Amino acid sequence: MTDWPILSTVTFLPLIGVFLILLIKDDSEAAKRNIRNVAFFTTVFVFIISLVIWAGFDTTNSDFQMVEKFHWLGSDISYHMGIDGISVLFVVLSAFLLPFCILASWNTIQDRLKDYMVAFLLLEVAIIGVFCALDAVLFYIFFEGSLIPMFIIIGVWGGVRRVYASMKFFLYTLLGSVLMLVAIMVMYWEAGTLDIPTLLTYQFTTHMQTWLWLAFFASFAVKMPMWPFHTWLPDAHVEAPTAGSVILAGILLKLGGYGFIRFSLPMFPIASADFSSLVFTLSLIAIIYTSLVALVQNDIKKLIAYSSVAHMGYVTMGIFSANEQGIQGAIYQMLSHGIVSAALFLCVGVIYNRLHTREISAFGGLVNNMPKYAVVFLIFTMANVGLPGSSGFIGEFLTLIGVFQVNKLVAVFATTGVILSAAYALYLYRCIIFGFLEKENLKVLLDLSSIEKFTLYPMVILTIFFGVYPTPIFKTTMSAVKSLINQLH
Repeated sequence: MTDWPILSTVTFLPLIGVFLILLIKDDSEAAKRNIRNVAFFTTVFVFIISLVIWAGFDTTNSDFQMVEKFHWLGSDISYHMGIDGISVLFVVLSAFLLPFCILASWNTIQDRLKDYMVAFLLLEVAIIGVFCALDAVLFYIFFEGSLIPMFIIIGVWGGVRRVYASMKFFLYTLLGSVLMLVAIMVMYWEAGTLDIPTLLTYQFTTHMQTWLWLAFFASFAVKMPMWPFHTWLPDAHVEAPTAGSVILAGILLKLGGYGFIRFSLPMFPIASADFSSLVFTLSLIAIIYTSLVALVQNDIKKLIAYSSVAHMGYVTMGIFSANEQGIQGAIYQMLSHGIVSAALFLCVGVIYNRLHTREISAFGGLVNNMPKYAVVFLIFTMANVGLPGSSGFIGEFLTLIGVFQVNKLVAVFATTGVILSAAYALYLYRCIIFGFLEKENLKVLLDLSSIEKFTLYPMVILTIFFGVYPTPIFKTTMSAVKSLINQLH
């Protein structure tokens, strides 16, 4: 493993799948089946390689590992890849979710199937590249690169208002990222390097830290998204196809949190401390306000989208509490939310594919003819609420402990988000699952198909497993988090 460029392999392997799909010329059913198979098995191979990376990772070492580096000719921009205990888990999460995105699209996407699968494989290249990049410009290229396939997926295969939603998504995220690019250029002029490990040790002046922090904040806050930069997310989720919502909630929202941990906190520690009150305030508003907004939604996807904004509020609070419990909780919350929210959108896709509506009022009593679906949906709903024994509990609990050490009042108000999340999540579950099966069009609905079981059951297992046994996650992140805390103090 020390000689083989395994990070480049896991990042760019999807391009082989893209090449093979482009070789398939006709539009017959056999050709479509081959396209689906190539996309699925490509993402499965990427996931297997990501597990090999995790298995070969030295959890006792806080340095970047499996490093690959060479300079472009005549340029200070380098191809520099490496992972630490934080980024390796996001590589695994990204690789884990992509095969389920392909499965979720197996029967629902018929038009321009080749383009659709190519877009998802290119998206996988970009998101894995973000977590492996150790050069600031390379990070920016991957970070922005993830925007283009997602823009196309929403704009081409989305719902009725797909063009509006995709343009709003594109403009919001692009505007924030332009400021990040300016900040990267200023850092290069000041420090003389674009190398992230070197920049982590560089001491920027207090004045410069303030402006650089704000520039990076503009990009990462939109990507998360933090209140009040969140308005693009509900529209994007509602209009995106099911697999688009899965990858948007599961991975793309985490790019902002990862950016805060990789750049804002360690490179600009003074500014991070100065602006922590601002972050706490915006996070609190996100947790309480968007939870209240979720309570009055009629669209299932919109309710879950606003739920995601509220849960990301815990992440930003945990990160900027700048202590071990807070940062560990934020990382765990992002990983857990990546699985749980993705699974919730898959659950929405199951009933949308049958009835072609997301209106909450259109459902009711599904426990009578879809009992397996009812159980699966219940597990993910409880995890989203933060029920002890589910992965959702551990991240929220640790985050609140970390924030409590810094600001007790903020922690108390943030805890109300747990109550509000129970209110909207259980309301949604009651309206869809419980009650009498009175509507005629619901009586003919069938329970989970084989593909749907294969998609949802692994996520059920992981949600419960990491809810009762979080050790593999904490063991992986411990050294990197402690190193980050030492750097801050």
